[in-house]
Amino acid sequence: MLRESNNTIGTTFDMTDVTGGVSGETDIPHADLLSAFAEAVYYRDGPLIGEIQTEIRQILGDAAFVDCAAVAAAFHGFVRVADATGIPYEGAGGGTDTADLRSEVGIDQFYRIAGE
Repeated sequence: MLRESNNTIGTTFDMTDVTGGVSGETDIPHADLLSAFAEAVYYRDGPLIGEIQTEIRQILGDAAFVDCAAVAAAFHGFVRVADATGIPYEGAGGGTDTADLRSEVGIDQFYRIAGE
């Protein structure tokens, strides 16, 4: 979804930033802050989520924080729905590049790390 939305609106984004944090230049405003929020949510770090929530609300406003929280919740929901319904990851999107993309951004490492 992120890759296609960037292609549609003509912005640049390094897909490895999804798993490795924002490392270079990007057209996404406040990418570091948004990435920090996503990581805090992923790690379920309540105190850090609260700190970043305050920062997002101060810098971007309350409505932007609601959007950030909604996007995080939606992505959690997508994964849970896919898992619960048995949708296989490989080929689920109809694309043929999932193996390369998973390798490039390190997605295959998620389950290994989470299970350790």
